[in-house]
Amino acid sequence: MTFTPGVQSSPLAALRARLNGDAGCRALVAFFATVLLVFAVVPILHCIRGHSIKDYIVWYDTGQLVLRGGEIYPPPFHKFPFMYPPSCALFLAPVSALGKTGLITMLVVINAAAWITSILFSVRLATGNRRRADVLLYLIPNLIVVVYVWGNFLLGQPSLLLLALMLGAFVALRSSNNVLAGVLIAGAAAIKAFPLIAIVYLVYRRYWIATISLALALGFLVVALPTPFRGYSRAREDLQRWANGMLFKYDETGVAQRTERSNSWKNQSIWGVANRMLRRVDSNFKYGLHEPVYVNFANLRFSTVNIIVVICGIALGLAFTGAMPRRDQRTPESDAIEFALLLILMLIFTPLSFGYLYAWLLYPFTVITQRLLRHANLLLFSFTVAAILLLALTIPFRIWAQTYGNTFFASLLLFVALAIELSRLKTTRGTENQSNGISAARASVPLYPV
Repeated sequence: MTFTPGVQSSPLAALRARLNGDAGCRALVAFFATVLLVFAVVPILHCIRGHSIKDYIVWYDTGQLVLRGGEIYPPPFHKFPFMYPPSCALFLAPVSALGKTGLITMLVVINAAAWITSILFSVRLATGNRRRADVLLYLIPNLIVVVYVWGNFLLGQPSLLLLALMLGAFVALRSSNNVLAGVLIAGAAAIKAFPLIAIVYLVYRRYWIATISLALALGFLVVALPTPFRGYSRAREDLQRWANGMLFKYDETGVAQRTERSNSWKNQSIWGVANRMLRRVDSNFKYGLHEPVYVNFANLRFSTVNIIVVICGIALGLAFTGAMPRRDQRTPESDAIEFALLLILMLIFTPLSFGYLYAWLLYPFTVITQRLLRHANLLLFSFTVAAILLLALTIPFRIWAQTYGNTFFASLLLFVALAIELSRLKTTRGTENQSNGISAARASVPLYPV
């Protein structure tokens, strides 16, 4: 039996036709609106009824501290209640003036807008055009990541906003608006630092204008913008305390301000998975006294584990760059895969990568769905199904599955599958150009001016 998603059986084709009809689209829009409304209303009701409001209380307290001129970060050797950059605290100040309920309402509205924007940008990047796309491109990826999306609404996390900003930057790069691309990535990094990793990609691809734009915009957001409100000395002290406590804090005990969580089952980054698999560290996550849990297969030194992580990083980086087409061979199709690979690498190498962050997989799954709808590809299909099954293990075996890095390994499978797909696309395109007797530079239509 041959796997041929491009040539589908009659029942499946009929269902797809119904979904893409006007009635099917209206039904799906109504369903999405209902889900979105529930996601938005639940955190607000929790606040009104006096239930736990999760991380929203941290955002409220931090904003109030800024309004009162208090200390955002405590002195050295004290735990940070708020771990994000000082610029993020400044953004929260006017929102916190609305009160707890007002802050939650504003943030869920922002999350809702970011989710919708991420969906639209994902489909646009995956298809390479603005025309009406197959409804399955909207349905399938969101069904896969909906649990992670819900986590962002419930906890009050900004992962959807960060995703929307990153995808907006990719759209800007595709449109040769490099200044805007740099500003959008800087905005994401000013909220939560790890999107700054994308600067490595910009430099490698020689997006010099975008790189300079990112650096200038980020400097303005984290240094210049807080100064009128906090004063130069205090703004500088805020940045120094945050950098020392977050960016430059990594040792045997863990990463940054959450040492008890960084090596626990909650952290799905390569740093967390490698440390608990290869060192005898507690993978259990409970504050206070508790029974430690060890799941390591080896008992290596901390430095040795870091060397292994660096080697893996180099290997994945070489795989990424090796699969990339040359500048004059890039197309919207290849760029869609390339951007997806970049997002997955960022998820893998972010020091603290908790569940809600994997709402970012919305875009890679959109790209994969588009590829499978257009071309028969058993390898991509198999890897994707395996990744989805790994992610699904979290439902029946929440702690056990994440302890052994199911989300990390699912992301790794998606990276390998998309890297192979991009390499295959590059090879196929080069072969076609040679067989037609046309130079690669003439055969392709560069997206960006050289």
